[in-house]
Amino acid sequence: MISRRVETDAFRVPGLARAVEIGPRVFLRYPTARDETEFMGLKRASRRFLAPWEATPIGLDTFGPLYFARLLKNRRNELNHRFLICRRDDGRIVGQISLSSIVRGAFQSCYVGYWIGRPFARQGFTTEALHLILRFAFRGLKLHRVEANIVPRNRASKALARKCGLRYEGTSKRYLRIAGRWQDHEHWAMTAEEWKPRR
Repeated sequence: MISRRVETDAFRVPGLARAVEIGPRVFLRYPTARDETEFMGLKRASRRFLAPWEATPIGLDTFGPLYFARLLKNRRNELNHRFLICRRDDGRIVGQISLSSIVRGAFQSCYVGYWIGRPFARQGFTTEALHLILRFAFRGLKLHRVEANIVPRNRASKALARKCGLRYEGTSKRYLRIAGRWQDHEHWAMTAEEWKPRR
């Protein structure tokens, strides 16, 4: 039974006892102040790999010291749920995934964003993490819609979205500031009705 294995592993795998969602190879948990060194070390070591796709808010270096402070501040509130992607066998941080701009009322929607560290890319960790956060969004938060916005030339991210069941809805011109310039983005989305048959 997975639940019994999780109970046993929680004593030896750092952070697993605080997991919000758990899969066969990764788990999702909220960051804590103790994670800063490992998290920022991975992000900076992966800078060349991540920089072409990195959102660049004006006035914030997403590889600098203020980035983690903002992540920590906004890790869990009405608008955001920001998780670390951690490896199941040893608790190591391999990336980050978030639900942001959560809107309730008649909309019940949010955006999903994610990145994986260069040493852990193309190993299936992000695919599993996206499945887990979709489960959290639809079953845990009872949202109706999750949307990912992807730079059109980012083939890996589009393949991931498609693999996890998101569908292409259209493209917006100069939608987000990425790598220092305004770039077009494709909208990929899933609704609760589409998730239920796949879960």
